[in-house]
Amino acid sequence: MSAQTKPKSKGIVSWPVDERPRERLLSRGAHAVTEAELLAILLRVGVRGKSAIELGRELLKRFGSLQRMMNAPLSDWKGIKGLGTAKVAQVQAALELGRRVALPSNAEKRYIKGTKQAAEYFTARLRGLPAEHFRVAYLNRQCRLLEDSLIAEGTVDNVRPHIRTIVAKALQTNASALIAAHNHPSGVAEPSESDKILTRDLLAACQPIGIKVVEHLIVSENGCFSFADAGLLDEISLEVLAPSSARGS
Repeated sequence: MSAQTKPKSKGIVSWPVDERPRERLLSRGAHAVTEAELLAILLRVGVRGKSAIELGRELLKRFGSLQRMMNAPLSDWKGIKGLGTAKVAQVQAALELGRRVALPSNAEKRYIKGTKQAAEYFTARLRGLPAEHFRVAYLNRQCRLLEDSLIAEGTVDNVRPHIRTIVAKALQTNASALIAAHNHPSGVAEPSESDKILTRDLLAACQPIGIKVVEHLIVSENGCFSFADAGLLDEISLEVLAPSSARGS
């Protein structure tokens, strides 16, 4: 049979009904379909010679995981055969909805009373981001979250938050304490020398005005580093207090 007379594949619509992702999702629930099939439902149709499921598998292979797909910059989506702007927007919207569902509502009262809770909170916001973000959670005396602010963002492992911005926000929200956190896109959850200097400058700015720096966290794909748990926060705090103590002696 010549290429001109060869019948064209009808794609997923030609499959038995119980094998089609959308029908299986509706009859058995979303848990019954694979990640590639969920993407296929969003994409709706594939391209010539490639079904929507095959396109979904290709996307997973390209990005490595749904998490990485969700955090990839829009530039990484350009030039993928079969993905026009409409399909990219559909997938991006679905991924963003999933990300936002995982985050606690700003309207609900949330308390952060220790490193474990702080790590869970910031990991949801910072893990997997392609660029470095520096965030600060402002708390009242009961450790209730008053506000969570993105203070600065920059290139990989290169973000320079302004201490005055952090302090000004603390005064504006009438915060009694704060928790600083940033991510390391490199995957290494260890503090650099600049991270330690930043922590020292933050403590030096907050201590005189009675705002407690409860924690500084570094989030990465491989874990979370706590300045408090490592003893660094107390160590740096003593360094900050040392000059004034020496003057008073």
